[in-house]
Amino acid sequence: MISIRNLSKSFGDNLIFKDINVDIEDGEVVAVIGPSGCGKSTFIRCINLLEQPDSGQIFIGEQEITKKGVDLDSVRRKLGMVFQSFSLFSHKTVLENVILAPVNVLKLNQKQAVREALEYLELVGIANRADHLPDQLSGGQKQRVAIARCLAMHPEAILFDEPTSALDPTMVDEVLSVIRKLVRKGLTCIIVTHEMNFAKSIAAKVLYMDEQGIYESGTPSDIFDHPQKEKTKIFINKLKVFTGEYAVAEIDFYEVMKQVTEYCLKYDMSKRETNKINLICEEYVTYLMKRKVSGEMLTISVRYNENDNSKEIMFKDNYPPENHLESENFDELSAMLIRGLASSVAYRRVDGQNVLELKLK
Repeated sequence: MISIRNLSKSFGDNLIFKDINVDIEDGEVVAVIGPSGCGKSTFIRCINLLEQPDSGQIFIGEQEITKKGVDLDSVRRKLGMVFQSFSLFSHKTVLENVILAPVNVLKLNQKQAVREALEYLELVGIANRADHLPDQLSGGQKQRVAIARCLAMHPEAILFDEPTSALDPTMVDEVLSVIRKLVRKGLTCIIVTHEMNFAKSIAAKVLYMDEQGIYESGTPSDIFDHPQKEKTKIFINKLKVFTGEYAVAEIDFYEVMKQVTEYCLKYDMSKRETNKINLICEEYVTYLMKRKVSGEMLTISVRYNENDNSKEIMFKDNYPPENHLESENFDELSAMLIRGLASSVAYRRVDGQNVLELKLK
């Protein structure tokens, strides 16, 4: 088991992540996902101490590898690493790349190292390229060699840092297929990836990183099908979000509508869809402006889901409890117009605010 306790890392004044806690069981596959720049690669580089964490502890079984004076070479033998950029020696053949560390670090004799290397090259489907130089290989083939080289060190777990990010789309599947084969053999894997379908199909646990840490974690079903937290939903559903916050007493109606229209145009919504969103916002904002009181706030959120092309609008305000659409003061025709443009309308009171959510037809 790999246990991580209160792990933190920064570069100068730039905090990358803070107080990460996670347990990874033997044979478990963990996918690490999140937006670019959230610290995914730094996180797994800290796990095998290629980057030194600022604080916290990492245990492999009973051994604390972050303890002062630990043998770093011993740690890195236990935790193999597959990088984005292959990191093969260009002047050595495939076979020579794979046997180099076992001979020099594990002190295997040449004959045993070659025998094992050929077995691993066979496992990753590239034994017939054993005498080739890296420059004679495709990107996918190079990455498979890198995986074989990692396996040759007999690691207890393998850390994959975006193993397909440097590959052409046509080469991605061959590398993912090899990783699936390793997973079926019960190897512990921690995989940083942008391949969401792959992560969903292969992982037992998914870590979504954001806001300088693990923002949400759970099973693939939890994260991909039923995310609970806002930024996870935005990332997983490829949501394009507009959010505007306004003091109602000072609201500039035309500026609000301009911002909403620009958002719609930015994401190439049709004229019909743009008009729907504008009409709903116009009617709702107009009603609140008629009742404006100093200190009352309005938040407008529009969400466009690229996965299914759906659109939602959410209004939040801190007026006294009321479903404004049901108010006798809300123009009846305006309310009918809003309801007619929406496939569903839901009101709730949350944290002292009125929240109205509309899904567009």
